[in-house]
Amino acid sequence: MPEVTPRLTVSAPKGPVCGVVLVLHGGRAASTAPVRSRQLAVLRMRPFAAALERAGRKGGLAVARLEYLLRGWNGAKQSPVADTRWALDELSRRFPGAPIAIVGHSMGGRTAVYVADHPAVRAVVALAPWLEAGDPVAPIAGRRLLVVHGDRDRITSPRASAAYARAAERVAQSVSYVAVTGEKHAMLRRASVWHRLTTEFVLAVICGKQPARTVRTDDVGQAIAGALGGEPAMVV
Repeated sequence: MPEVTPRLTVSAPKGPVCGVVLVLHGGRAASTAPVRSRQLAVLRMRPFAAALERAGRKGGLAVARLEYLLRGWNGAKQSPVADTRWALDELSRRFPGAPIAIVGHSMGGRTAVYVADHPAVRAVVALAPWLEAGDPVAPIAGRRLLVVHGDRDRITSPRASAAYARAAERVAQSVSYVAVTGEKHAMLRRASVWHRLTTEFVLAVICGKQPARTVRTDDVGQAIAGALGGEPAMVV
């Protein structure tokens, strides 16, 4: 029987690749049901992948989306972790030497910090991540970490995310926590804020494309500049 592997979709630029971003969707605390492409957690991350593709197409950014085999984290099994490590190996094989950023929402954010110790990973963007007190910060050592959380999120904890960010400061190259006012777990009310924080941070860290001076004057632009400068806590 053929080996069953997660679904990895990659959009690569026509020219040279400056870096790769891997987009991870959320899931459930416990579920052995298979992931389907039309599930809400998967669909929620497609606009992020599309925004990254648009912003990075000319600059050489490859964008990959992963669909795990199973929907759940499943306790000690940490089901999406193995899938994501497989995906990182595949991307490193396809784009040798290219730095990788990981963008993950909810369970995907938790998965991202667990696998950040992959040698190709340079940065993690954790969006409304599901984080707990026992989650390790060691994988973040030497990486850039941006944590973004809505202040009205009742699905995952903004307080836990902020605590993780503070703990990661001991080992990471830089850590920034951005609170998005009035926003909940689905990231829909102020979607453009989430997309802009993600794309401009990734492009700057992975491909060296700094935000234009003209977009640094508003709150989001200042937050991006602060995150790139390693400012620990901001509100937009």
